[in-house]
Amino acid sequence: MSNERPAGVGRERPDMTPDAFREAARRTAEWVARYRETIEELPVLSRARPGEIAALLPVAPPEEGEPFDALVDDLDQVVVPGLTNWCHPGFFAYFPSSSAPPAILAELVAAALNQNAILWRTSPVATELETRMADWVRQLVGLPPGFRGVIQDTASQSSFTALLAAREAAGVDARVRGLAGRDDLPLLRLYISDHGHSSLEKAAIAAGLGQRGVRRVAADPAFRMDPDALERALVEDERAGIRPVMVGATIGTTSTASVDPAGPIAELCEAHGVWMHVDAAYAGPAAMLPEQRTRFSGWERADSIVLNPHKWLATPVDCSLLLFRDPGPFRASLALTPEYLTSDDDAEVNLHDYGLSMGRRFRALKLWFLIRWHGAEGLRALLRRHIAWAEAFAGWIREDPRFTLAAPPSFSTVCFRALGPGQRRPAPDAPGAFDPEAGGEEADALTRRIMERVNREGRVFLSHTALGGRTVLRLAVGSYLTREEHVRGAYEALGRTWEVLIGS
Repeated sequence: MSNERPAGVGRERPDMTPDAFREAARRTAEWVARYRETIEELPVLSRARPGEIAALLPVAPPEEGEPFDALVDDLDQVVVPGLTNWCHPGFFAYFPSSSAPPAILAELVAAALNQNAILWRTSPVATELETRMADWVRQLVGLPPGFRGVIQDTASQSSFTALLAAREAAGVDARVRGLAGRDDLPLLRLYISDHGHSSLEKAAIAAGLGQRGVRRVAADPAFRMDPDALERALVEDERAGIRPVMVGATIGTTSTASVDPAGPIAELCEAHGVWMHVDAAYAGPAAMLPEQRTRFSGWERADSIVLNPHKWLATPVDCSLLLFRDPGPFRASLALTPEYLTSDDDAEVNLHDYGLSMGRRFRALKLWFLIRWHGAEGLRALLRRHIAWAEAFAGWIREDPRFTLAAPPSFSTVCFRALGPGQRRPAPDAPGAFDPEAGGEEADALTRRIMERVNREGRVFLSHTALGGRTVLRLAVGSYLTREEHVRGAYEALGRTWEVLIGS
């Protein structure tokens, strides 16, 4: 057989030799270790301007391959300037998403193995490790054995998948008949609180319910879904011929980390025959702590639950765990196997039946590494530290006349506002101590100015929300690298900035 290349094929670059790969891997690992070691020297929030990173990149791809050293060098020159450093110990914005070293190394192994867990037989280990890791987490957070689970990419995908299952369980038969052109189908409705995550509304759009099919249920003064308001909404809609499909309760809302009362909501869902989904994407890991378990009372009665190890459990993105009691509605909504993938083995568990994606990464490996390295005890200690530091921060704010708490501190999240000189705030121990509207518009402006200035300094990154129409700052502790001095540093930066702005 001739070794000559066909005309026009061009010159192919030889593959890395095993020794060359080892050296490239060594250099890459050294870069990663140095990045993590020196991450505090970098600004948390990228200072790049729109288009600035693109300007560093060639317009066209290279015609010939480049040395690997050039690729690693450009991590510092091109990539780092454009990073918002989510693993930075001063990252207190949104909800945490950081990564522990064992899980980082697991991602390297997963990339090398390059498994695609479409079916059991396309990767028996990815399939069975995923089902076992789902059960490990179920045990860690105290859910009963009836739950099983799969790992999706994000909570948005997990909640969307749950809504499709709920739609099927409601007898819509969208799988076969679709939704369009049907005169037998009433308006379908999803219920979430005023503080429910936008991903559920987005899921309703994608699932054909539309924004008209989303009903926001009033929250109580502590920003929790009001069960009485939910009951009124369910009764009103049923009388109007609207079909309730799902109630989305949240344990750890995005703005305030408030906790919807899962028990009373479960009772209503059971009475009305409605699917109950719990969004515990952020706060779910806290159920590992016995002292926090009462806040989750009733979630075991849900039909589906989502919690994200890639938020508050130091697992790299993407790792969202969708737990459910009955696999039937999930398979009924999405299971579809083309002939070329069929098998005679009915005992196989095929993970592609439980989500929209057919191809599936080996996501369970990083969770396996993480849990085995830290152990349940180590993970509980990590969560307790974060909660303790958030409570300390809330205490400093409570005693500081320059600021006021805007909501009850919850899990590792604190909501607060800045106040101008002489502006009144609620007494720390008064029944209405948490006033998101204290200080009015003047406090809004000051709060935003403080946030923008602190974020520009680069040592801390805070985000904001709106409560009662007013601007509120959020500090969410949860980065794997955060220590108490970083939380203290955030408080001191806020106070120092307040003094500068008021002094000016």
